[in-house]
This record gives sequence, C-alpha cells and structure tokens, in this order.
Amino acid sequence: MKTTFIEENNNYVFSFEGRLDTAASSQAEREMRVLYDSEGHDIILDLSKLEYISSSGLRLFLGLLKNARAKKSTVFLTGMNDEIKQVFDEIGFTSLFQFK
Repeated sequence: MKTTFIEENNNYVFSFEGRLDTAASSQAEREMRVLYDSEGHDIILDLSKLEYISSSGLRLFLGLLKNARAKKSTVFLTGMNDEIKQVFDEIGFTSLFQFK
C-alpha cells in the first residue's frame, strides 16, 4: 500500500495505491493522521489506484468522515472503481460520502 498527501487549492488530497487490507490499515491510519487537522480544508480521497479495501480500511474512512464533519469539513471520494463502489453500495457508505 502506498499513500500520497498533498495540499492543493486549500484542499487536502490523499491518494491510495494498492490494497488497503488489514495489514496495510495500521500504516495507512498513521499516514492519514495529517487529515484529522482538516479544519478549514475539505478532504479528497483519491481512490483511482486503490485495488481493494477491507473492513479495516472502511473503518478508517468512517472515522475520518466523523472527524471531518465535527470540524465542518467535507470528505469527497474520487476515482472509485466499480468493485470498490459495489462494496460501498452494499454497506450503505455511498450515502455517507460525497463524490467528485
């Protein structure tokens, strides 16, 4: 799992590449900490290179969403492939997030 963080146009953009499985979730959680100070910034999670997401990865996204909402920030998802979108649809996450 590879992640990338940039600040672009007053947004935080965090990209995922590879598999966000249980083994990679703890590393991703540490790297995503920068997003928890999102006040005044919207967060864009670029999933265009994400191949797989486990329940551990979904839990990270949900925790980030709750934190961002408390800080009046919005979490956007972009680049989601059909397989991952199906997972989000099946568990009801599609209605929680906004998409770009």
